[in-house]
Amino acid sequence: MELIWRDILEKIYRKEETVAQRNAGKIPYSTDGNFFDDRSEDICWWTNGFWAGLLWQLYGVKKNALFRKEAERVERKLDRNFTIARGMDHDSGFKWLLTAGANALLTGSGESKNRLLLAANDLAGRFNPAGNFLRAWNDPGDGTNAGIAIIDCMMNLPLLYRASGMTGDPRFRAIAVRHAETARKYFVREDGSCAHIAQFDPETGEFLGTLGGQGMAVGSSWTRGQSWAIYGFALSYRHTRREQFLATSERVAHNFMECIPKNGYIPVDFCQEQACDAEDDSAAAIASCGLLELFRITGKEEYLQAAERLLGALAEGRCDLTAERDNILTRCSAAYHDEKHNFALIYGDYFFTEAVLKLSDKETFLW
Repeated sequence: MELIWRDILEKIYRKEETVAQRNAGKIPYSTDGNFFDDRSEDICWWTNGFWAGLLWQLYGVKKNALFRKEAERVERKLDRNFTIARGMDHDSGFKWLLTAGANALLTGSGESKNRLLLAANDLAGRFNPAGNFLRAWNDPGDGTNAGIAIIDCMMNLPLLYRASGMTGDPRFRAIAVRHAETARKYFVREDGSCAHIAQFDPETGEFLGTLGGQGMAVGSSWTRGQSWAIYGFALSYRHTRREQFLATSERVAHNFMECIPKNGYIPVDFCQEQACDAEDDSAAAIASCGLLELFRITGKEEYLQAAERLLGALAEGRCDLTAERDNILTRCSAAYHDEKHNFALIYGDYFFTEAVLKLSDKETFLW
């Protein structure tokens, strides 16, 4: 199977050489027709690190100067985000681990290390010790979101683990561990499914309940949230070696694997009605990365087999590896109740590429 994935990796590499040239200076999110849009003006958008992350991953394979140039251009553009307080949020890991973090790792850039620590300090400042959670979204200044935490933040915790290792300061790691413990307790249900949003009293830390968020409803199973949990808890185990995080990742993974449809294509919500054709390739790609991380940690073949099943379905029916279209994955969705489904999303392309790199033994570990 490794040779198959290396062949797919080579196709991705050749495609992205053309795509990077065609989209020089852009920060893509989705597509306008067959070509990427540009989020450069919306500089605080949460996905703005994934294009650079994809380029850095491919740069790690063949050291293509174009990939480095375009990735560094995104990183410099994101400096403006640091100047907009309302645009600094819980997604700093997505933005700066995949830009500055990758640059520091692959080139040793001191400027990039500085950016990474700026982002980590801001993320740490979102920690609420009353409830031991990292606050998610900002609000207009009225505190309406002060008690909101979301499962997505599990994937941003590696920014804090990385900062702790860089500085020798245990506070970053302690904050990440406390948030992960809170997420394990309040987000993950008995059957291994997950809530998207948890709400706390920001003054006392009292748990007030969960909300439906980007899934179908309260109590349903938003698939990208499940994927964030599989990979996020596995990463927290990798950074801390705390067995409870590994056990949580495995519990969510088993629930996810049991829900995979026969065709291997992942819906937006595992609870959605059969008549709904909304899919989320990004959830499949993220889950695959998490399952491959679990395989690396545990050696259990079931995780490798499930990841290859998901990625095989994507490669066969949900990928465009030609240079005529900018995106790779074709049927992603941002949220169940959105009007639009089954379109391109840059983070789907990133995680699909990362998963293929893992299977090809070519990945640069950025988390």
